[in-house]
Amino acid sequence: MITLGGQILQSEPEGYATIRPGVVEIAEGRIVGVEFGQVSNRVDHGGPDALICPGFIDTHLHLPQFDSIGAAGMRLLPWLKDVIFPAEQRWNDLDFAKSMIDRVARQCLGVGTTGVCAYATVNHEATIAALTAFRDIGFRGVIGQVMMDRDAPPPLLRPRGQLIDEVSRTLDQFPPDRPMAAAVTPRFALSCSEALLEDAGRLAASYDAIVQTHLAETVAECDAVGKRFGGRDYVNVYACAALLTPRSILGHGIHLDSQSQDRLARCGSIIAHCPTANSFLGSGTMNRHSHLSHGIPLTLGSDIGAGFERSMVRVGRAMIEAAMRISLAAGHGVDDQVRIPSAAEAWHQITAGNAAALRWNDVGRIAVDQRADLLVIRPDIAWLDSRQPLATLMFAWDDRWIETTILEGRVRFCSA
Repeated sequence: MITLGGQILQSEPEGYATIRPGVVEIAEGRIVGVEFGQVSNRVDHGGPDALICPGFIDTHLHLPQFDSIGAAGMRLLPWLKDVIFPAEQRWNDLDFAKSMIDRVARQCLGVGTTGVCAYATVNHEATIAALTAFRDIGFRGVIGQVMMDRDAPPPLLRPRGQLIDEVSRTLDQFPPDRPMAAAVTPRFALSCSEALLEDAGRLAASYDAIVQTHLAETVAECDAVGKRFGGRDYVNVYACAALLTPRSILGHGIHLDSQSQDRLARCGSIIAHCPTANSFLGSGTMNRHSHLSHGIPLTLGSDIGAGFERSMVRVGRAMIEAAMRISLAAGHGVDDQVRIPSAAEAWHQITAGNAAALRWNDVGRIAVDQRADLLVIRPDIAWLDSRQPLATLMFAWDDRWIETTILEGRVRFCSA
């Protein structure tokens, strides 16, 4: 048995996190005990001043793009063409892909990410390699082979039938009910023929698989989709292809009117909010409060590599800052607690909130019988003396505070 002691992060039903001192007991990959009270110095990991936290869940990131962080000064479509597509072509070399997968996995562990909804590339073998590596390390999540059959460099295009066959075989090997599963991942409407989108929708339905794609990230992209698909709006394009389900994770969702928001809410589809990527590419600022008011489930993602922060704590902070910008622009001010989430809400979002939206019932919380995907965080500041300890941690955050990352009860990263 392994014991962790410290201030235990707990998520409340109302959607915010709190802390309570106590000890967590782990055996056979699961949490077998949580006892609140005085923290003994004899625990295996942690101590009275440590934070014991569920592993962070990143619901939108691109594994091949970690080396492309910081390519600044371009908007989405030129950035894809000049930076991202060349980076993704490198994964056609399987040895390179495997080496990068290992590096990316280690970076995720180092910043406390234990659950991912990730994109690979169009390369089938590289996608299998990523799924295998992340499964063997013990990550929770999904990884998808990117599906594109038009408007990309030839090395990144595949015939529609080949893509459907390869993704089908990947779903057979990594089915949706496994801790690490394959996802159906058409990149976005502009890189897919209508027939491919429809085939992807049917494939996802036949497996009850998670769908990953992008939606309404920029105005130029939305305009191009309208021209390409006979004047239909972006949400309608995906709806006609049966790609809007409660298991659909739609990256960004910035530029949506009320009608589109209502339709997404009826479908139960999830928007993965990516505030750092949205600001980096100048795509816009997503109105979190508006989406929530329409009943759209939201998660939070780094969107590496348009996103420039690997740390989900910093992405959580960016969520607060984006909401503040929206509130200020609307004349509501910085004290609007309805529209601007607190740090306690952000801690909830990057753990239990993301897990709940994805229907991952085995992670995101510190409770008996949950997977032991946990972090031991040891700040070097007097955070417990703060009037708002969780806010102090979020706004003073330092990745070096992560002392131990545990996946399924096994230590997978240790800073010492």
